[in-house]
Amino acid sequence: MIPLSLAEIAAVVGGRVEGNAAVTVTAPAVLDGRQAEPGGLFAAFAGEHVDGHDYAAQARQAGAVAVLGSRPTALPTVLVEDVRAALQALAVHVVARLRDRLTVVALTGSQGKTGTKDLLAAVLASAAPTTATLGSFNNELGVPLTMLRADPATRFLVLEMGARRVGDIAALTALVAPDIAVVLNVGQAHLGEFGSRAAIARAKGELVRGLAPGGTAVLNADDPRVAAMRAFAEGPVLTFGRARHADVRVLDPALDRLGRPSFTLRTARASARVTLPHVGAHQALNASAAAAAALAAGVPLDAAAAALATSSLSRWRMEPRDLAGGAVLLNDSYNANPDSTRAALDALAAIGARRRIAVLGEMLELGEDSEAEHRAVGEYAAARADVVAAVGEAARAIAEGAGERAVLLAGNDAAVDWLRNHLAAGDLVLVKGSRGARLDEVAAQLA
Repeated sequence: MIPLSLAEIAAVVGGRVEGNAAVTVTAPAVLDGRQAEPGGLFAAFAGEHVDGHDYAAQARQAGAVAVLGSRPTALPTVLVEDVRAALQALAVHVVARLRDRLTVVALTGSQGKTGTKDLLAAVLASAAPTTATLGSFNNELGVPLTMLRADPATRFLVLEMGARRVGDIAALTALVAPDIAVVLNVGQAHLGEFGSRAAIARAKGELVRGLAPGGTAVLNADDPRVAAMRAFAEGPVLTFGRARHADVRVLDPALDRLGRPSFTLRTARASARVTLPHVGAHQALNASAAAAAALAAGVPLDAAAAALATSSLSRWRMEPRDLAGGAVLLNDSYNANPDSTRAALDALAAIGARRRIAVLGEMLELGEDSEAEHRAVGEYAAARADVVAAVGEAARAIAEGAGERAVLLAGNDAAVDWLRNHLAAGDLVLVKGSRGARLDEVAAQLA
């Protein structure tokens, strides 16, 4: 965050100051007062059940010096009618002040966004100061909050952008037009809300259409719907993937005994061997996307490969953990859709174990195809796991698809009890479900 007085902030967002207008904000904005930093700004939203303004004192204890809100609080407050619009306007102002020294990289896709964002941020940070989306905070609030974390030292701004409907990404690129736009895939995430894969493709294509003049599109050569977005690009295009014609190509993949991939990345001018510290063959494609975006940003392939080897991922994404009693947990509980669940099951199958157990929860937002998709995932899981534990009535179709290998558990508490009674030394257990299934609670109680 660049230092701004409350008077300056009020002028930018069209608000007025209640309290000392000379107070200066020097640290990032937050939505949760407990996460405030010394000198920070607390954005208070009045929700249906919780009013953020009531937590201004809590934010002050954590270090916040001011509030952006719609009514006076215990802290000096910039008063506005629409806090979201004000937060976005402030973010636009801050990035505009820094724009001549920033390269903005935006990334989207139906799955793999956060992992690829983490890989890309690690590569770019190895070259210059980088500010990137925390976790999966990729919506109309998360993007401006990330923008506000940029400061005069930042050279790369990495923004993960998500969408639940056509127009969402266009609204985000209206806040900041990226210099580099990465589109990973068009899958089934949020299919129930979009209605069709064609609509998902339109939504993801908005990122390419929103590029800054002369900006570079980085596209998945293996996904026909993504490759077709080349038509939207007015500037350079780089492709990644396993396809022969990919500009950054994945070759010679191999997995170690823990399912961590090694592979070669090859371009027309160079090649580099990469060994990732992350579980899952699908991470090789994510790494190729990150390397392609890094090349577009001026980072050489060998430097990208070195940074990928020491990268880390956001929590609850194929996190391996040793459990008491000798079993091993793969915690992939952050979210799930059919494509990402199949990738996780492939990773489970690739790791040696006495017994493989897939603990699977509901996959949300699949629309009218939900039951069929859950049953298909159950069938897929039965071919890769010795036991398929479907958690909750909403996951019943997974158990039906898995047949004789399935056990249907009533909920998270039942899943924890079952696992505690059945796990043994040498077992490998995967935990995966949509965010709403809260299977992270199962993983936490096992650890």
